[in-house]
Amino acid sequence: MRILLALALLAGARAETDEKPNVLFISIDDLRPTLGCYGHPAVRSPNVDRLAARAVRFDLAYCQYPLCNPSRASLLSGRLPTTTTIMDNTTWFRSAMPDVVSLPELFKKNGYASLRTGKIYHGGLDDDRAWTEGGEAIRPAAPPRTPAQEQDRRNQSDRWEAVAGAGENLPDHKTATRAIELLEKHQGDPFFLAVGFVKPHSSYVAPKSFFDLYDASKLALPADFAPRPTPGPGVPAEALSPNGDAFIGRDASEGEAREFLRAYYACVSWMDAQVGRVLDALDRLGLASKTIVVFWGDHGYHLGEKGKWSKHNSLYEVGTRVPLLIAAPDGKNAGATCRRTVELLDLYPTLAELCGLDSPAGLEGKSLAPLLRDPGAAWDKAARTVTRRGKTFGRTVRTERWRYTEWTDGAELYDHAADPAELKNLAADPAQAATVAELKKRLPPPAR
Repeated sequence: MRILLALALLAGARAETDEKPNVLFISIDDLRPTLGCYGHPAVRSPNVDRLAARAVRFDLAYCQYPLCNPSRASLLSGRLPTTTTIMDNTTWFRSAMPDVVSLPELFKKNGYASLRTGKIYHGGLDDDRAWTEGGEAIRPAAPPRTPAQEQDRRNQSDRWEAVAGAGENLPDHKTATRAIELLEKHQGDPFFLAVGFVKPHSSYVAPKSFFDLYDASKLALPADFAPRPTPGPGVPAEALSPNGDAFIGRDASEGEAREFLRAYYACVSWMDAQVGRVLDALDRLGLASKTIVVFWGDHGYHLGEKGKWSKHNSLYEVGTRVPLLIAAPDGKNAGATCRRTVELLDLYPTLAELCGLDSPAGLEGKSLAPLLRDPGAAWDKAARTVTRRGKTFGRTVRTERWRYTEWTDGAELYDHAADPAELKNLAADPAQAATVAELKKRLPPPAR
């Protein structure tokens, strides 16, 4: 009898040890690291901050393309945009890669409940094979906008609105509510739950109470603020394309720019409140101790730096750098900061390794598991980003000290040890020739 009891206890211990960790995969649209946990002096983000207190915070994390669809297709397929060939917001990733095993599909294939709510892929360009619950019909590419439709898009994007009430009818509130329902429904299953919040994407709409957190007159504009996108001395004109979200086709005054900063920050705080609701449910259901939580932004964003308001075609630090938090269930290195350069591309192999899943062939990222074990571990990887606009193609590489960018008609080199705002282009400096030559070798491949 004692032998049988011992065997039963051993089997139970093995089952507990072999239990698959859950994954809560939180995506934020148009969010740069304007968060309290990243040291922002004005933005209030208490819920993301408390997640950061039990996570490893990656300070030098970068997207692979400064636009929603290419960035998300890259992350979720584990391949560079020059491999996926997706560099616009209208191409469905499976039309370019019909046989690719996406990140959520990998979890589904391995017995997880693969769940989705909110924006994970761009628009209606969802994954038709990935989800156990929460998928949507694939939307064919929309025809080009008419001039009237384009003007309406500009009018809708280039605005802010403080709405009355608690925001229950706003999309992100509904996304959080649905996420909580899915957690409650699948709390007994191993799950991969992808939750996609759309704010602070334009238009900048949030409840008035979140606007009231900020005084526009006290918000600081960047040192290189300008009324319109303005390349610095010695910078190729290609480096700054027209605005795509705010101040489209018009100049920004300092007063109105501060109002837009207020609106963006209000939307960040509104998003933070919805993240908090989901994290509260994770704790209430007793799931935090067995769930990997990943919080990420899909690309960077200009808030007046160099006169630009949007992410489109930017290969600057503010256009490519993203927030990235990874909280492991064991709580190891909770609250630690990692200063190694990493990519969103690295999330696919990281989650596969942490959950004991075999990664498919062809992934172009590198697992961050060694950095989760030791945030200061040796690391030889640089971060790569590309962009394309018409015949213009740009590619950049970011190391812990340098950013080097090549355009069709010029190059940029910035020393982040001395120039974190990227104000002085050193690409033509003879003293930096060796640095340029070395960084050239680390650039992402050219477009096909």
